Amino acid sequence: MQKRYLSLWFKQLLTDQLAIANPSLNEAPLVIAIKERGRQSVKCYNNFALKQGIKPGMSIADVKALVPDVVVEDDEEGTERHLLKDLAEWCIRFSPIVAIDEPDGLLIDLTGCCHLWQGEVPYLRELLTRLRKKGYQVRGAIADTAGAAWAIARYGKEKAIIASGEHYHAVLSLPPVALRLENNLVQRLHKLGLHRIENFIDIPRSVLRRRFGEALLLRIAQAMGKAEEFLKPIYIPEPYTERLPCLEPVRTAEAIEIAIQKLLEALCGRLQKQGMGLRKAVLACYRIDGKVVSVCIGTHKSTHHIQHLYQLLKMRIVNIEPALGIELFVLEASGIEPVELLQQPIWTSSHESDEQLLAEVLDRIALRAGKNAIQRYLPQAHYWPERSIKKVNSLEEKPTIPWPTDKPRPTHLLAVPQPVLVSAPIPDYPPILFVYKGKRHDIKKADGPERIEREWWIESGEHRDYYVVEDETGKRYWLFRSGHYAEERSEWFIHGFFA
Repeated sequence: MQKRYLSLWFKQLLTDQLAIANPSLNEAPLVIAIKERGRQSVKCYNNFALKQGIKPGMSIADVKALVPDVVVEDDEEGTERHLLKDLAEWCIRFSPIVAIDEPDGLLIDLTGCCHLWQGEVPYLRELLTRLRKKGYQVRGAIADTAGAAWAIARYGKEKAIIASGEHYHAVLSLPPVALRLENNLVQRLHKLGLHRIENFIDIPRSVLRRRFGEALLLRIAQAMGKAEEFLKPIYIPEPYTERLPCLEPVRTAEAIEIAIQKLLEALCGRLQKQGMGLRKAVLACYRIDGKVVSVCIGTHKSTHHIQHLYQLLKMRIVNIEPALGIELFVLEASGIEPVELLQQPIWTSSHESDEQLLAEVLDRIALRAGKNAIQRYLPQAHYWPERSIKKVNSLEEKPTIPWPTDKPRPTHLLAVPQPVLVSAPIPDYPPILFVYKGKRHDIKKADGPERIEREWWIESGEHRDYYVVEDETGKRYWLFRSGHYAEERSEWFIHGFFA
C-alpha cells in the first residue's frame, strides 16, 4: 500500500489560541513579543496586525508607534509545543500516527484511514472544517511523502491533494525554502539565481553536494520519496488496534453495542489468524467535546471468542458517558498471549472445554466484583506457612506438588500474623481464651500443638507451635506461639481463619 501523508500548517498558532481564549482579540491587532538581543521584537501576529503593516522582527517600540492600539502579549517558552501536543492528541481520531512538526505544524500518516471517510477529499475537508470551527487558521496538504505534503501545505497555490505518484511535478514550481532548508542555504541558492526547485533538482548530485552539502540532497530525497523519513508519533499505536469512526455522533447504548461488535469482529479475526488471544483490552471513546472515555476488560485465559468479549464490554457500557456524542471508537488489545489449542474429544457434543467455560465465568465475576475479588493459588514446597502457597495469574499453570491434605490449614491465611493476647494454663496446653482486635474469644475446643520449624537455610528465628481452636460461637482460628513457653512472657499470634 502506497504511503500517504498529511501536513497541517497553523500559520498563526499562538495568536489563534489567544483569540480562542479571549474572543475580543478577534477584532484587534495582536502581536506576540519575544526578547532578542536586549530588545523586544515581533515573533508573530494576527491578520489585523498584518493589515496595519506590522512585520516579523519589528521592535515593539516601532509597532506601538505605528499602531497605538496594538495588543502585545509576551511569548512563553514551550507554548507552541504544548499547543501542538494538544492538537495532535485531538487529531488521533483521524489517524493513529500523528507527529508534532515544530514550530507550527503536524504531520499525519493517514495510510489506510481515508476510506473510513469515503476518500481523501472528504477526509481533508472534515479535518480542516473541524479545526477552523475551533478557531484555528490552518492549511493542509496530502501527498506520497511527508516532505512534499509539507511543501504544498505552506507554498502550494493550486491544489491541496497531490495524486499518488505526482509529487515530483507538484513541487517543481515551489521556492527552495519549501524543501525545509536552513535560511543560509536558501540565501545561497537565491544568490545563484536558483529561485525554484525545478532550477536545481536535476543538477547532478555530485555538483549539489560539492556546492551545498548533504543537507540539500537529503531534503530533496525525502521530498521525492527516495529517502525514508520516520515520523515520531506522540503515541505509538498498539500493534493490535481497531478504529471505527462514526459518520454521525453516537449517543445510545444500542449504537455503542454495534460499534463494539464490529471492532471485536475485526480484532478477533486478526488474533485468530495469528494464533493469539486477548488478555486485556481498552476501549477508548472519543467524544465530540474533545474528551476521551475509556473502559478496560481483562480475561483469565487468552481468548479470541467474540461473543464472550462482547458480553464483557457490554457490561462496561454503563461506565461510558457519551455526552454530546462519540465520533470515534478505538479498541486496543494491550495484552495478548498465544492461544492454547486443545484437541476436542470425538464422542462428545460439547465444543468448548470445561476449562474455557470456567475462565469465561471467572471473567464475568471479576468484572462485576472487581479484578482482586478472585485469586488463584498453587502449593509450594515449603513448610513455613507464608511460603507454602504462591499467587498465580494464569489458569494454565499447573501445580508442581499436590496440595497437602494431612494437616488442617485455614481457608484464609493472613499475609502477616497479627499479635493476640492469650491465656494459657501450662506449657504445651492450648489457650483457654484470646483477645483479637479488642474482642474476647472463649475457647471451647482446641487441637495441637503442631510444631513448624523455621527454614534455617532461608532465615533464622524461633519455631512456631500452632493450635486449631474453636470459640463459643463455633468459629475456628489458627493460633501459634512463637518459640518455647515462657512464664513471664510468651508471644502469641493469629495466622488464619477456617471457613
